[in-house]
Amino acid sequence: MACNLQIAIVFEKLYSLTLHTYLPTIIGSKTGKFTSVYISDCDTTKHECILKRDSNVTIIIDFTLAENVNAVKTVVHGKVMGVEMPFNLQNPDACVGSGLICPLSKTEIYVYTAVLPVLKAYPKVNVIVKWELKDEHDEDIVCVEIPAKIQ
Repeated sequence: MACNLQIAIVFEKLYSLTLHTYLPTIIGSKTGKFTSVYISDCDTTKHECILKRDSNVTIIIDFTLAENVNAVKTVVHGKVMGVEMPFNLQNPDACVGSGLICPLSKTEIYVYTAVLPVLKAYPKVNVIVKWELKDEHDEDIVCVEIPAKIQ
């Protein structure tokens, strides 16, 4: 399934020495719109984020909603050579432990935070990390694709 909302990564150092932001190109989503995406330890002078095996990567997504949402689910895939493979998250319920308290109102700005373990068992490959927040109807609230390299 393709993202309803994607980002084209423009590498600029805008946040701090260890937490960087990307400027999104918004294609469209009927449920939500993100305003920024932050990825820890990502060198913004490169064309891809380096994900070091046996480490954790933090992602922070600021977003707004076009409609009220009762539940939010996190879905993460790695796209390698065009094939999507799921990243198994310990807690896919984005309403628990990510800074979101559901239900969500369309009048607020939300900050979603998650940690993605990059396991030592992952192969050293180039990957597009596809990070989706979905509502209770399985519609994308936010969907971002992040070029990365697992090392």
